[in-house]
Amino acid sequence: SRYAVDLLLRAPQNAALLGDAEGLKPRPGDEILSSMRMAARRHETPDAAVAAIRAARRSELLRLAMADLLGELDVPTLGRALSDVMAATIGAALEVAARGSQVPPIAVIAMGRWGGRELSYASDADAMFVVADSDDPEATGTAVTVVSRLRALLAQPGPDPALSIDIDLRPEGKRGAMVRSLTSYRAYYGRWSATWEAQALLRAAPGAGDVGLADALLESVAGIRYPADGLSRTQLHEIRKLKARMEVERIPRGSDPSRNTKLGPGGLSDVEWVVQLLQLQHAATLPALQTPSTLDALAAADQAGLIESADAEALEAAWLLASRIRNAMMLLRGRPGDTLPTDVRELSAVAQMLGYAKGESSLLVEEHRRRARLARQVMDKLFWEPA
Repeated sequence: SRYAVDLLLRAPQNAALLGDAEGLKPRPGDEILSSMRMAARRHETPDAAVAAIRAARRSELLRLAMADLLGELDVPTLGRALSDVMAATIGAALEVAARGSQVPPIAVIAMGRWGGRELSYASDADAMFVVADSDDPEATGTAVTVVSRLRALLAQPGPDPALSIDIDLRPEGKRGAMVRSLTSYRAYYGRWSATWEAQALLRAAPGAGDVGLADALLESVAGIRYPADGLSRTQLHEIRKLKARMEVERIPRGSDPSRNTKLGPGGLSDVEWVVQLLQLQHAATLPALQTPSTLDALAAADQAGLIESADAEALEAAWLLASRIRNAMMLLRGRPGDTLPTDVRELSAVAQMLGYAKGESSLLVEEHRRRARLARQVMDKLFWEPA
């Protein structure tokens, strides 16, 4: 694993984790945040303080990578643990970025995989930023300065894997404001929100910063992400059109879509969009569907009879295998990738990481194709067929 080796070479003392019976168990998020805060407080300059936070993050990532390589973690446990590390890193760094600023409370809303607590090693932090309402007309501007500083500090080149905060899921996407007040968010979602924004909110959850502020925002948009009347025909058409465009535009040209674990037929995207469609249609009347977790929502849909159990099992199996493959490729190469390797040696290494014997890499390819094919059949039945 180039990923684990690179982390270990930059902090060799962390090899001691392998000799500790508890060393490879994920630490609670609160405990990680506390240790990162303590590390940051030893340094006066923001650069040094965030470097200390990132060093602590590096140790946590190595802990998880080694546990994963040794078969100690399943996909859901790893996703939750990586999400806890992300939340602690951003939370501690936000406090550093706000030093010396008279800024009202700021909440970081976790979106996408972070919000669902389903992060992979290669995941960015999808996020929105909300600042508490204030009589100070400069409050939002100050918050923008703090958030910009936070993103810059975490994005600086360093000995640890990069941490990019992606804010494209905010209202109005790339054209929207970086930070809004609570009142501004409520006004926007109450009047202007588009169908894709309601879908994006399905995986929104408190991420870092002021939890009470995050909860207030999420409570105010409950009717947007869990619409009382489900989806109209127009909204259903919008979602299908967006999904079709993604499949055409985002898969790299010249690559084999069937080997793409994220955007290919039966990949992660297919599973997640089926689940999210069920949530938009039924979550208002079925509270168990009101969860940012893909697998929890899928289980709730199965329990409620919205999907046949065999179909739910097919989606879950495809999602878990695709997630395992993506994580294994990051561990192997030290860089992200969504497509099953075509290089024989790389494919063999990925297969062995997933438990196949040497020389059985073709079995991994066949299993991926089979599970993806079954998931795509469910996608065709539940997502593409006319309502």
